[in-house]
Amino acid sequence: MAGALVLSVGACTKKSETAASSAATATSAADLGGMDALIAAAKKEGTLNLMALPRDWAGYGELMDNFAAKYGIKVNDDNPGASSADEINAIKSLKGQDRAPDAVDVGTSFAISGAKEGLYAPYKVTGWGDIPDSQKASDGTWFADYGGYMSIGCDAAKVQVCPTTIADLLEPRYKGQVALSGDPLKSNSALMAVWTASLATGGSADNIQPGIDFFGKLKAAGNFVPVKATAATVQSGETPIIIDWDYLNAGIAQTTANSGAKWTVAVSTDASIGGYYAQAVSKTAPHPAAARLWQEYLYSDEGQNGLLKGFARPVRLPAMQKSGTVDPALAKVLPAASDKAVYPTDDQAAKAKDIMTQTWANTVK
Repeated sequence: MAGALVLSVGACTKKSETAASSAATATSAADLGGMDALIAAAKKEGTLNLMALPRDWAGYGELMDNFAAKYGIKVNDDNPGASSADEINAIKSLKGQDRAPDAVDVGTSFAISGAKEGLYAPYKVTGWGDIPDSQKASDGTWFADYGGYMSIGCDAAKVQVCPTTIADLLEPRYKGQVALSGDPLKSNSALMAVWTASLATGGSADNIQPGIDFFGKLKAAGNFVPVKATAATVQSGETPIIIDWDYLNAGIAQTTANSGAKWTVAVSTDASIGGYYAQAVSKTAPHPAAARLWQEYLYSDEGQNGLLKGFARPVRLPAMQKSGTVDPALAKVLPAASDKAVYPTDDQAAKAKDIMTQTWANTVK
């Protein structure tokens, strides 16, 4: 009996390891035998590790809660205020640990750089065909999930005349009031804010330096506040003006509605960047099946409508509008679109990051 028991345990262990290995190399749900098999494997893992997802960012709080309730999987959201760069570093530094991130939500430039470093596992969600070719890697190592436009958020309860252009921000009336959502050397949204400033001040999609110089002028004038802006800093009055994605500024308006703030959102009329964030599955995910099921959930009609509820424009929106699966009530509350938005290419994004690394710290100090 003892020998039979050892054999049985060994067989079960081998079967479990084989299932984990299959999930880690699956490039689609079909590779695991379909969605039911993927769900079963993810439930067996029981945990999903995410990070850098504030609950008020693009509806992620509700999305994580709904995923956990739907599949009975515990969702860990480590360091919600972290940046795209922090996510990349976590994949590297926590490799082999149970608390390493299973999947990441990063700016496109970080999606591309992470793919080049071989950090992501190829995976194509069921709705892969609805994602435009320009917004995904052909091998499935990353794919856009939602996007929007750079905008100017302003607390009309504290600012007498809210700015509507980047140029307005240099006016003396905005001294000590203009902030970003993070460090542009680490944060994709902050990087795009600087790039928008470049477009408004003689720069281009190939040249972000004028934007860096503009922030140098904001700093010298005393208008730039070197504080990471959040809903909390808005409520405290520390950051009454924020340059950020329109869906995040819209989220702040919702979050601070009962605090006395009167948060307005305006896509800057002199220039704006349009862009998407991307999902990627970590190649060394400790919970590979859960990581893939999370992707399937985010790109399902339910998940995409959840992003829409968070004021973001889900990548499958056009396809869902065509099929009639988009929630029309949610689509009506989207911030106004920009007809002047510039969409930087992958190469331009990489170049902008290089220039920022070389000159930002010395210009804005």
